[in-house]
Amino acid sequence: MDQSATQAVTETNDRAVAEAAPTALRSDHRAPDRLVLQRGIFTGPSAKINDELYAVVTRGRAQRGRLTLRLDKGATVHTNTYFGRFAAAYWQRWTTVTEVQVTLVLDVAAAARLRLVASDIAGHRRIVDSIEVSASGPVSLGAKLDQYVDGGALWVEADAVGGALGITELTWSAAAPERMRPVAIAICTFNRAADCAETVAALASDPAVLAAIDAVYVVDQGTDLVEERPRYREVRPVLGEKLRYIRQPNLGGAGGFTRGLYEVSAVNEHADVILMDDDILCEPETVLRLNAFANLTVEPTLVGAQMLFLLNPDYLNVGAEEVHLDRLMHGQKVAKALRNTSMLKKNQERRVDAGYNAWWTCLIPAEVVAKIGLPLPIFFQWDDVEYGVRAREHGFVTVTLPNAAVWHADFYWKDYDDWARYFSTRNSLIVGALHTDLDGRKIGRQLFRNIAEQLVAMQYGLVHTTLQGIEDFLRGPTILRDGGIEALAQARGQRADYPETIKHPAATPPVPAAQIAVQRASGEPSRALLVLIKRAIGQWTGRTRPGLVGITREDAYWWHVSLFDHVVVTDASQSGVRIRQRDKARARALLIRTLRVLRRLRRELPALQEQYRAAAPELTSRENWERLYGIRR
Repeated sequence: MDQSATQAVTETNDRAVAEAAPTALRSDHRAPDRLVLQRGIFTGPSAKINDELYAVVTRGRAQRGRLTLRLDKGATVHTNTYFGRFAAAYWQRWTTVTEVQVTLVLDVAAAARLRLVASDIAGHRRIVDSIEVSASGPVSLGAKLDQYVDGGALWVEADAVGGALGITELTWSAAAPERMRPVAIAICTFNRAADCAETVAALASDPAVLAAIDAVYVVDQGTDLVEERPRYREVRPVLGEKLRYIRQPNLGGAGGFTRGLYEVSAVNEHADVILMDDDILCEPETVLRLNAFANLTVEPTLVGAQMLFLLNPDYLNVGAEEVHLDRLMHGQKVAKALRNTSMLKKNQERRVDAGYNAWWTCLIPAEVVAKIGLPLPIFFQWDDVEYGVRAREHGFVTVTLPNAAVWHADFYWKDYDDWARYFSTRNSLIVGALHTDLDGRKIGRQLFRNIAEQLVAMQYGLVHTTLQGIEDFLRGPTILRDGGIEALAQARGQRADYPETIKHPAATPPVPAAQIAVQRASGEPSRALLVLIKRAIGQWTGRTRPGLVGITREDAYWWHVSLFDHVVVTDASQSGVRIRQRDKARARALLIRTLRVLRRLRRELPALQEQYRAAAPELTSRENWERLYGIRR
């Protein structure tokens, strides 16, 4: 960003800071007698979403609206679906709720049968309440939450008997707390203006959700401005006084989301902030469910939404995640949690407890910010992990709530060989150093193994990016002084020196296309280390298969790619190809650099851990973030 642009952002930023927070955010609100925990939704926010994620018509025909359903005579429907279920196990374990009531407003032509059904940890079905109805109007079913600690859910079944049946409202409710906590949405965006505008519009589209939230902060760090998009301007009057738009320099996801936490926690010490990605497909009902759950937890709790895949919208990413700090591995599936599972075919019966929740959509109470400070200025990657780990160390748990989700870009459509690997490597070491006693020898061996696999796969740019991350970790906490702006430029810029990092059109690669012969992989080796040594020797001595070889994304394992010396590999995004070619001189230089860097890491790790831990309070302070934001008080 040039000097004039930076000055413009700073001036705009100062005006935004001076603007008072929305009035509704400044105080707690009186609660109704009963709090709506979730609503019956019958169709999704987009035509690409399967309606059977919401309700399934098992017999006959039905006409769906967003909040209404009309069954023809003889039809049957159930809500034993992803968004239709009530996660009884989670509500019993983490909240003060002891009973739940389901209220339906019916339009009955002749008669209807309604059942409130429960499952247990094994998915066994049992009816807990039922009623036969012959007149239109509201009816209620109820259940105690006293048999669901380890697992189980509730749902509704309805039969249209003798005539049509209309469901014009379906709500799950419980006794409300005395006061309702204010809640704000904070959306971080960088040059995804159209996506962000649609996310804001989704929040504005639902009157109940709009009434429940007190503020929406859009933190724009880009040059393609959200405020200039027609869609944003169209919905701005709907949000009215609740909408706040802030511009600031690009400080990554960490800087954007932290701005929301910074602004809201300064206004009300009992407010909640729902962090939300800009490029999701937003299910507004998820906001209502997270907010209701957070208002009824026994203690202030981080409440996360689950992630469904945007390109494969029936599929759940993972039921709950944890981190293995000693191995620098995040995104690890909690035991017994579902992963990459079609939610049309399977439900999550078992309660699984999360170690943290990613920030595609996650609610954070102001009490957490008051006690543990703001996130680390590590730009992006591992910022959400670190904050969840730090919160747990201070007694705040994270609950990843089933049946509350947004759709986010599928991770496996993103290529691993990317500049983001710099931040992932560097930040994993920083978070590990802060929150566990890393074993330098063990970590060194693990990193060497990873780099060795990348070298034999001819991913020299990826090795360079990984080493950049380790080398900058070795520089100590001063690398975080600017919030990641310089690191971003270097990580992206230097990759251009490595030809295999460049993506080419599949139809016109800079190699003779007619000579590309696709070679499929055989099974994964049973003795991977021995195969790695063998492949390394082959690459080093040139005992590789000659000719130009094409390799599909699904076969692009190191143990297959390393058989060849010139390969055309499909990019994970399926939008092009990358070309890798054996380069012994480059591999040798990177290997020597790797050995030197890992030797330093083993030697200096104990002192670095002390340095990062000593610097953490200042790095996560409001004063440090004010400096990064350019806020003048």
